[in-house]
Amino acid sequence: MTSSAGSGEVRRALAWFDMRLKSPGRLPLGIVALASASLFAQQLQETPPIAVRSEEYQRTLNALDRYRALAEQDDGALLPETERPVKPGDRYQGVPRLIHLLTLLGDLPAGAVSGDDDSDLYRGALVDAVQRFQHRHGLEPTGKIDKITLAQLNTPLAFRVRQLELALERWRRDPYDPSRPAIVLNLPEFRLRAYREGQLELEMKIVVGQASEHPTPLLSSELEAVVFRPYWNVPLRIQRDELLPTIVKDPSYPAAHDFEVVTGQGAVVQGRLSSARIEELRTGKLRLRQVPGPQNALGLAKFVFPNDYHIYLHDTSVHSAFSRSRRDLSHGCIRVERAEDLAEWVLRDQPGWSRARVAQAMRGSESTEVKLAHPIQVVTMYATAVVLENGEVHFFEDIYGEDEALEKQLVASTPSPTSTRDRAKDR
Repeated sequence: MTSSAGSGEVRRALAWFDMRLKSPGRLPLGIVALASASLFAQQLQETPPIAVRSEEYQRTLNALDRYRALAEQDDGALLPETERPVKPGDRYQGVPRLIHLLTLLGDLPAGAVSGDDDSDLYRGALVDAVQRFQHRHGLEPTGKIDKITLAQLNTPLAFRVRQLELALERWRRDPYDPSRPAIVLNLPEFRLRAYREGQLELEMKIVVGQASEHPTPLLSSELEAVVFRPYWNVPLRIQRDELLPTIVKDPSYPAAHDFEVVTGQGAVVQGRLSSARIEELRTGKLRLRQVPGPQNALGLAKFVFPNDYHIYLHDTSVHSAFSRSRRDLSHGCIRVERAEDLAEWVLRDQPGWSRARVAQAMRGSESTEVKLAHPIQVVTMYATAVVLENGEVHFFEDIYGEDEALEKQLVASTPSPTSTRDRAKDR
């Protein structure tokens, strides 16, 4: 990136920062870090490649080059705000800017909107283009220009460049070995991808930890086992803070929702829940355990990999959450949209574990654990810019603030021009 390109990014970033303070939908990156855009870009360019880069790295690198060029072509004009969402058929004075921006980004095919059309009528191909834009930015593709969609449309392309730079840095660090089977979970995208021999073979939606209280950690591990029809041993914090207040009001709640009361050794405690036993549940001397079945919070399958956070992948008894565009809803563990498909993929090289047997184990009457002969990589990834195999670029919210943290880390490690000159003098 040239110095003039870097200064252009800084100008747009500063203007965007002022606007962003009044707009919903996303926390801005640190303004100091944004002002260091050209230094950061130079650092990325000067990083020598190592042995083998993943296809994701190469796609992200190509998209970064393209978005740097787009950022230089766009004038950074902002779409006007409105008191209510702009719906198809409405008049909107931002239509000319919308046509220019979406054509530049490729969401609106060139010439799809005729110059003879009403200049401020929002309709037809332009609505379709907004829906494509919404889909690429993790929003519900309603076609309505609401506050969140407007904030994304008004985000400077220089900021998209920054997201791609940060995603490239994460891929540069080689989060997994592409020569081995891997399950990669991109948290801000709410998506699971499973790879074998470097090829994408399976993908699905996921639910991750709540951004405000229970963020899913970034980790790397090895999937070692699949448990069909698992028990759910309720964590003490959930038992004490979330379930006990309900049980105090309604002592029949545990039995009605397939919970057992067990000792620390796993023995089931029979009888009614007296005040003494409720107090033992509060202190953790007694624990709640949900038995396998359709009501179980873990669903019909659990995927186990060792880690310090007690995080695992699991099915769910409530699939309605997968219809939402933003899915940071759990206590930290990761719910998978299609557990049966994932179990079949994980066990495909395990003798005797056909799709039919997987289905039988999930719908059987006993809890069954299957140890993997060959563990599979599991990586929780964090990229707010994702480039699909067809080259389409998607952007997502920095829900956990990890982009901001990485940028501060990179800026802190980037030598200033003065220190670089001083080191040169010392040679």
